Amino acid sequence: MTTVKIDKNNFQADVLQAAEPVVVDFWAEWCGPCKMIAPALDEIASEMGGKVKIAKVNIDENPELAAQFGVRSIPTLMIFKGGEVADMKVGAAPKTALSSWISGNV
Repeated sequence: MTTVKIDKNNFQADVLQAAEPVVVDFWAEWCGPCKMIAPALDEIASEMGGKVKIAKVNIDENPELAAQFGVRSIPTLMIFKGGEVADMKVGAAPKTALSSWISGNV
């Protein structure tokens, strides 16, 4: 399983109504730390496929979603369970830290 691109049109169905927990990565093309964690998130999506969905929201293309969830700095990662934010992490982290944070929340 790979990361899923999310925008305002599919956020409701693919994140809020998802059966499995969803990690949403709020990012932007110009954000260096966002690009640093992208490969790790892709690997985690493959390794944890079926247990969790990894989704990406480009905040430049979807500013209303960033505003709705109070994203002030990027990367911001949020775990959604049952349509609610279960946990949040701001800033880049190594794959091991991201993986254990996600595992601890799903």
